[in-house]
Amino acid sequence: MSRILIVENEATPRQALKELLERQAYRVATAASLDAAQVLAPQTFDLVVCDLRLAGEDGTQMLALSAPTPVLVMTDHASLRKAVIALKEGAVDCIAKPVDDDDVLATVSRVLSRPTPKETATPSGVPRGMIGECVAMQRVYERIRKTAPADVTVLVQGESGTGKELVARALHRQSRRTKAPLICVNCAAIPETLIESELFGHEKGAFTGANSARTGLVEAADGGTLFLDEIGELPLDAQARLLRVLQEGEIRRIGSVETRYVDVRLIAATHRDLHSLSRSGEFRLDLYYRLNVMQIELPPLRERDDDILTIAQVLLERACTRHARPGLRLSRAARHDILGYAWPGNVRELENALERGVILAEGHLIHHDDLGLPLERRQEPGAALSDAPEEDDAPDDDLSLEDYFQHFVLEHQAQMSETELAQKLGISRKCLWERRQRLGIPRKKNARRPA
Repeated sequence: MSRILIVENEATPRQALKELLERQAYRVATAASLDAAQVLAPQTFDLVVCDLRLAGEDGTQMLALSAPTPVLVMTDHASLRKAVIALKEGAVDCIAKPVDDDDVLATVSRVLSRPTPKETATPSGVPRGMIGECVAMQRVYERIRKTAPADVTVLVQGESGTGKELVARALHRQSRRTKAPLICVNCAAIPETLIESELFGHEKGAFTGANSARTGLVEAADGGTLFLDEIGELPLDAQARLLRVLQEGEIRRIGSVETRYVDVRLIAATHRDLHSLSRSGEFRLDLYYRLNVMQIELPPLRERDDDILTIAQVLLERACTRHARPGLRLSRAARHDILGYAWPGNVRELENALERGVILAEGHLIHHDDLGLPLERRQEPGAALSDAPEEDDAPDDDLSLEDYFQHFVLEHQAQMSETELAQKLGISRKCLWERRQRLGIPRKKNARRPA
């Protein structure tokens, strides 16, 4: 289902609008300010709904922050002139406050049904939201391009953190179902006792706690795409129900005798070997063959040497924006370590390491110890770091960051003050002192600069 971001500084109307949209199975996030909205990366949503009168802020700024995501603005009668300006600057529509529920739902549905630039690949052929130009990823993009229009079931395989949901979104946006909903479900995140109710719905009184009828996520995806992440965690009973959906397009809510029919394209993802699971009885073999019509294999980050630094730079810029630390750069040693580390958690682990680096960095450079990576290396990276050394940070390739620090301090501390040493190393005086203590490098008490 489409993802919607609500930007509204007043808590009560923000929560009311969120609940209204969630009842229609939209996935909704909220923000109380432009800064909070920017942290959530509004350009990655399918729609932004923004109040033009934010506390001390101009809501029309969301148009630039969200591009190319469409922005639906809300306004009261006192700011109609601003609404006209917003529409001229590119807002897709305007809702009058106080909002009418039916009007909101009709407008949101109409806006989301329009094709947007996000639904196509970039000129380079890379689906929007995905990063990388290595040979393995080029094969992935080509498979997405060929598979998306075919309207067949797709099995996406890859380790955790490789971007399987991004592949599902690209397949949906390049398919003939792009105007219909995309429903994303993580099977591992739903308790086994609730998974069938979540997927297929239930009738009132079907079990204890079922106080009202509920539409399942499969039914909510009717006409569109259903993405089941970690499908290997799906219980056997739910697998049997899902097989019926794939074979006959039939669903039956828990506690109902009525059969309903749906037209759903299924995209499944897993990091497990489903064929092996089927041999051990943990996964239905007939469901595996139904799922494995087309297969897309995502490479782990450790096999994407040509892309790692490109991905790191994009993630670093996002982290700098979130934490208001513009201009931070990776030191040469940090880039060396990023290329050398095996990244068992893939892109998600890289993103966490960079966020940690942004938070801990002193000065304008992020160093190895800021990233907090384990010392073990996969291999020594080669030509990717053969560019000219930076003036701030130019250790030899065979020196670790701590070796370089120790070498630089011992060589220059007799001629430089502590402030000058810290500036040359791109760190604070406090960080310089802490590293001296950790590495056992005493400060020369009688050191004086030459006159």
